[in-house]
Amino acid sequence: QVQLVESGGGLVQAGGSLRLSCAASRSIFRINAMGWYRQAPGKQRELVAAIRSVGSTNYADSVKGRFTISSDNAENTVYLQMNSLKPEDTAVYYCNVDGMVLTTKGIESLEVWGQGTLVTVSS
Repeated sequence: QVQLVESGGGLVQAGGSLRLSCAASRSIFRINAMGWYRQAPGKQRELVAAIRSVGSTNYADSVKGRFTISSDNAENTVYLQMNSLKPEDTAVYYCNVDGMVLTTKGIESLEVWGQGTLVTVSS
């Protein structure tokens, strides 16, 4: 069983920065993609940023130029650097990993979510 542990959320003033981290509890055989999603109160969960095994990235239009996703595949960790934060960035941020793991049954597909970390941006 792979678990994702997120950290780095908190309260910050508009214009400030935060760095989110998400680490897997055990080794992942193959990572296809890692991503950050967010869900604001009363809204649907949305993709913020994703990074694929080949290194390509994509971002929601609302965060382009302000957020940067990166990963350390050797450590099974993904980061989200958030700069120039705005009140509308306030949400619970979740990390997600899509890949494969080695189990006693062999290689199995994996998709797992973190528990979420709250980011609050005050105006």
